[in-house]
Amino acid sequence: MWTYNNREFTGEEIGEYFGMVYLITNIRTGRKYVGKKFFTKAAKRQIKGKSRKVRIASDWEQYFGSNKVIQEEVKNLGEEVFKREILHLCKTRSECSYWETWEIFNRDALRTNDYYNDWVSCRIRKAHLISKPDTSMYKTKMRRPASNR
Repeated sequence: MWTYNNREFTGEEIGEYFGMVYLITNIRTGRKYVGKKFFTKAAKRQIKGKSRKVRIASDWEQYFGSNKVIQEEVKNLGEEVFKREILHLCKTRSECSYWETWEIFNRDALRTNDYYNDWVSCRIRKAHLISKPDTSMYKTKMRRPASNR
């Protein structure tokens, strides 16, 4: 089960959203994983004898991240040991990439063993963001560069 704002999130609530940025937590150890997942995926269909690109539903409801370690733990320990939370609902691919990268960096997920995250890679075009994210509510979490400390 996925939760958003402390309540269950279902496919009926997707609406115009393209994807989500999420946090998976191992309840026993407290270790976490930040990732993104799109609600649809690309596929090809035969339409009037021609192959066409279409978008079909993804496996987001059963998804537990792309990290091999967390996938193995889910397999061995069971899904009930993990809490899955949606942090951000996003309207574009670029917005998903932006918020995933933002969460990974602001949580210091790559610099601590408290997270399963091993790497981050993103390409974001400013023009592809529907609106510039307002980070004012996160200012207390943001870190200053080491040269300013």
